[in-house]
Amino acid sequence: MSGPLRLTGYRHSVYTWSARLALTEAGAAFDVVDLDPFTAEGLAALIPLQPFGRVPVLEHGSFRLWETAAILDYVNAELAGGRMTPEAPRALARMRQVIGLVDAYGYWPLVRQVFSHGFYAGNEGDLAQVDKGLKAAEAVLDALEEIAAEGLVLRPEVICLASCHLLPMLEYFAHVPEGSAALRRRRALTRWYEAAGARDATTRTRPDLSA
Repeated sequence: MSGPLRLTGYRHSVYTWSARLALTEAGAAFDVVDLDPFTAEGLAALIPLQPFGRVPVLEHGSFRLWETAAILDYVNAELAGGRMTPEAPRALARMRQVIGLVDAYGYWPLVRQVFSHGFYAGNEGDLAQVDKGLKAAEAVLDALEEIAAEGLVLRPEVICLASCHLLPMLEYFAHVPEGSAALRRRRALTRWYEAAGARDATTRTRPDLSA
């Protein structure tokens, strides 16, 4: 399939960053359209592309795709030659497990509670929500630590789709001091996180949270 690549997203969205990270790791040239889904204008522009008004949305020529996990699968298969998914069945299963784990159990406490109320909301943040998020994050981080220590995925020297999916959430979480401290207590996860955070693609796509 050919045609220009366009990613519509919101610059502060962890899921938009995941898609940008995967596209950059794949070596793809793509345009970015920034829309804020939390404004009436941004939502109105998003609805024709994504019926629920969510980001990101990837367009490759006439092909339009949404849902981050699906976008990452497509980027890997169509643009990265499949190199961002492991071949071994157990490693592939672990990769899928990490993606499902962070979507189902990680996003809300890590991003919507700890980050949004502890960093993004500034002095207006709800400290009770930060506390709830930190408590809920413990089980998520423990599960990720076990997976990182096992070594099938979340390996410092290897990039995979789970890395693209997880890294933005952990980095946002670590912007809050209590979140950073909780992450640092997991040694294997921290080794992977530091290596992934230093990659060229990460540096090139990292959002400016002050903008």
